Amino acid sequence: MYIRRPLVERRRPGMHPTIKTRGIKQLSSVREFLSTCCRWLITGIGLVVRIVVVAWTTLAIYFSNLPWPQLRLGLAVAFAAFAIWAFWLSRRQRMPTVAYALVLGVVAWWFTIAPSHDRNWRPEVAVMPRAFIDGDRVRITGVRNFDYHSRNDFTVHREEREVYLSHLTGLDFYVSYWSEGPVAHTFVSFLFDNASPLSISIETRPEVGRGFEPIASMFKQFELIYVVGEERDLVGVRAIHRGETVYLYHLNTSPEDARRLLMVYLARINDLADRPEFYNLLTNSCTINIIRYANAAGRKGRFDIRHLFNGLIDSYLYHSGRVDTTLPFDELRRRSLINAEAEAADSAPEPDFSRRIRVSLPTIAR
Repeated sequence: MYIRRPLVERRRPGMHPTIKTRGIKQLSSVREFLSTCCRWLITGIGLVVRIVVVAWTTLAIYFSNLPWPQLRLGLAVAFAAFAIWAFWLSRRQRMPTVAYALVLGVVAWWFTIAPSHDRNWRPEVAVMPRAFIDGDRVRITGVRNFDYHSRNDFTVHREEREVYLSHLTGLDFYVSYWSEGPVAHTFVSFLFDNASPLSISIETRPEVGRGFEPIASMFKQFELIYVVGEERDLVGVRAIHRGETVYLYHLNTSPEDARRLLMVYLARINDLADRPEFYNLLTNSCTINIIRYANAAGRKGRFDIRHLFNGLIDSYLYHSGRVDTTLPFDELRRRSLINAEAEAADSAPEPDFSRRIRVSLPTIAR
């Protein structure tokens, strides 16, 4: 008679069954933990995306091209309230889809908003400059050279300037702070051996009654302008009449690179005179464009977070070797502060103003 014997699990010598069971349980726990982390990560990403979408769309409605501020505010608040209800409070499955459909409608509306040259501009930015290039000779119209009596009291004066590329010798870099911190305004001056410096400042073009508004500048509220002017205007108004803290650094730029950069600037000046563009704090602003044009002119280097947080740009210039590094950075920065010199040279004409604001700078062979 055949007797069937129970099967006995064969195991490797020295391996106890409980050890195998424990290993399976540990593996299962790890898998469950990773699965939970993934779910939380996906949920967190979804939450952030929805918050960003709601915030952007609300601001896009508020800063839209509707002419009535009360209507814009009402529509923005109504959308925000509906989106919060649809995404997080409603139990109806279709509501998030409806909210996203409204977002797409606002995005489509956003793309129809076009820049313009025809607005009631503030007098400081009322005229777009233009450049005429004839070989070595460059003639620029709309060069600003205002006489300032106070921040908002000035005599409008624009002129034509002629410069010669063969006489361009170098490049200076300005950092101007409304208040000390990670955000500032930057602009450049092109230096010539037979004429006063020529400053070019990439700015918003506000209408009468408006000033620079950082959040609004990311929502098609301001056109872009390249203000071309004398240093006694562009530097003096900031250092003297607006009370900004202004630093001046001489860049280690060869005359050839400075000429290439100036040509890029002149091309952009003419482009903007023909086709308006919107200013954008993150993508089409002062420092971002300076770096972009320096790249086009031959700059070698990668993106640095200080390009965006441009109040730290002088640290970047120093540590990348683009300014004089024979002095410690703190000493160079101290000597580069030009407010006192600008105050003392307030009534000085060009080129005396430009010479006097540079008296405290480190001596550099130009």
